[in-house]
Amino acid sequence: MTEALHPHLSVLLQQAVENNAPELCTFPIEKARKLYQVNAATLASEPPKIGKTQDKTIIGEDGDLPLRIYWPDECRESGLPVLVYFHGGGWCLGNIDSYDHICRWLAAHSGCVVVSVNYRMGPEHQFPAAVDDAILTTQWVADNAADIGVDAERIGVGGDSAGANLAAVVALIMRDKPTVSIKAQLLIYPATDMRMSAESHQTLGEGYRLTRSMMVWSVVNYLRDGSNVFDFRASPLLANDHANLPPAMVLTAGFDPLRDEGEAYANKLRDSGVPVEYVCYADMIHGFI
Repeated sequence: MTEALHPHLSVLLQQAVENNAPELCTFPIEKARKLYQVNAATLASEPPKIGKTQDKTIIGEDGDLPLRIYWPDECRESGLPVLVYFHGGGWCLGNIDSYDHICRWLAAHSGCVVVSVNYRMGPEHQFPAAVDDAILTTQWVADNAADIGVDAERIGVGGDSAGANLAAVVALIMRDKPTVSIKAQLLIYPATDMRMSAESHQTLGEGYRLTRSMMVWSVVNYLRDGSNVFDFRASPLLANDHANLPPAMVLTAGFDPLRDEGEAYANKLRDSGVPVEYVCYADMIHGFI
């Protein structure tokens, strides 16, 4: 692994230091969410052209659950593969809009239909509300595959950070209750162990955008109490069995406190016989996607 940050990121982080920018965890939750949205818009690249999007609501356990569906091209072929995508943001920040450019990029370059969801978040809706919404959304995609032009036998789940955590959990749950056949999982710098005890949490917990204090704040907002860190629906690395899970692509960043637990999850899957492609972008930080 390279010893140096990408030069663009070095400049970005230095600017944050010079501007004395406060961490989002120092603000009330609604203010933090607005700032997160602004930051996402500032950093987003120009989105690629895709065929069409549609906003939709489905009935969730606590009211309407908003979705956005992205078709890769105008023809809207039937039987396309589909990726159910869960956004990042520490289970308490982020939404469909702040991840719109990423979902457009995924649809354009993968040829998959992408379905993004505004799952419930902490602290208003704590664990396992986000898990329940992720399961419900994935089940809805399978049940309504023909209506949205996708193949119910080619469903993948994916996400980044907290969203990758949810994707990994959905894959575990659906394996044991196979109402949906998950064929792939895309885990971008996944949070897999709520104990936050991996070495990278100690060595990279300051100075690289995602800090130890931000992680603690996120986990406290999300989990009801400390005992939930051992629940596999919060910490998929701690599941009793990782065999027979869908093939996985796991991406990590070299200067990310989540790096080691992402690599540990990739190794756990591989050791359990799951096909894994693991890539560490050694000069990147958390959030580089």
